[in-house]
Amino acid sequence: MSKPSTFQIKVPGSTANLGPGFDSIGMAVNRYLLLEADKSENWSFHYLDQPKFRPALESNLIYVTAKKIADEYGRTLPAYSVNVRNEIPLSRGLGSSGSAIIAGIELADFLLDLKLSIDEKLWIACRAEGHPDNVSASLYGGLVISSQSQTKVTSMCLPAPDYDFVTVIPNFELKTSDARKALPRSLSFKQAVEASSVGNVLVAALLSGDGKKAGQMMESDKFHQPYRANLIPCMDKIVRLAHANGAYGTFLSGAGPTVMSLTERSMSSTLCNLLRDAFADYECTVLRPVNDGVRITIPAEK
Repeated sequence: MSKPSTFQIKVPGSTANLGPGFDSIGMAVNRYLLLEADKSENWSFHYLDQPKFRPALESNLIYVTAKKIADEYGRTLPAYSVNVRNEIPLSRGLGSSGSAIIAGIELADFLLDLKLSIDEKLWIACRAEGHPDNVSASLYGGLVISSQSQTKVTSMCLPAPDYDFVTVIPNFELKTSDARKALPRSLSFKQAVEASSVGNVLVAALLSGDGKKAGQMMESDKFHQPYRANLIPCMDKIVRLAHANGAYGTFLSGAGPTVMSLTERSMSSTLCNLLRDAFADYECTVLRPVNDGVRITIPAEK
C-alpha cells in the first residue's frame, strides 16, 4: 500500500504524577510536538524552532523508536524528511521524551501499515519509557490512570479536568534519571499505604470537581515531592505566591523542574502575571488539559 507524499503527526505534551500519582497518573496538556513528513531519498529530521538541536539519526528518539518497531517486524521504514516543531521544552517535566516515543510509534505504525491497537501502542511506549504516565497521556489524551507490571499495562482514560494549570518552567534542565537519585530506595508498608491513599483521593477529587481537595492532595504527596523539592530552588516561593492568590495546590510536573498550580480558570491569568513578575528569568504560562491524544493528518491533494 503506497503512502502519501506528505503527512503530519501531532502529539500533545503532558504532565505526570500531579503530586501523589507517582509513575501512574498522566494528563495531556496543550503544548505539542508537531511533525511534517515528506517523502525523501534519506531519513532526516529538521528542528525548525531548535536549529541547534541536531541529534544524529541513530540517537534521535523519534527515529530510534520507529526503527526498533520496524526491525521487530522485519520491515524497512520508507525514507522521509521530517520538519519538527516542538513546543515541549526538553528535560523540564512536560513529557518531551514521552511525546517523542509516541511520535515514533505512530510513524512506524502508519508507514508500515501495522494496524497496531491503541493498547499495543501503549505497551510498546511503556517498555520504551519505563513507566506509563507521560506516554499514556500523549497517546490517549485527557487524564489517564495506569498500572504497569512486568508483563502488561492497564489504563483508565478519563476526561480532562476543567481547570487551568498555571505553570512555571525554569531555565534549567533536570533529567528524570537525576531526579530519581533523590528518591528513597524503599518505603515502609505503612508509609506506602498512606502515600497510595493520597493518590486515590486526588483522583476522586478531580472526578468530582473538588478543586480544593484535589489541591490539598497534590501537596500531600509522600512518594517523591518531599525528596525532590530541594532540587527546585524556586519551589517554596511559587507555593506561597500561588496559595496567596487563589490556587488550590501546587506540584512538581513529572520529575520537575517545572512547577504547576491547579487554579480556577477565572483566576489563572492573574496568578500567571504575578509569577511572571516574580520569576523574570523563567517562562510562566497557563497550560490547559486537552482531551485529544496523538493525531495523524493527511493533507488533501491539491
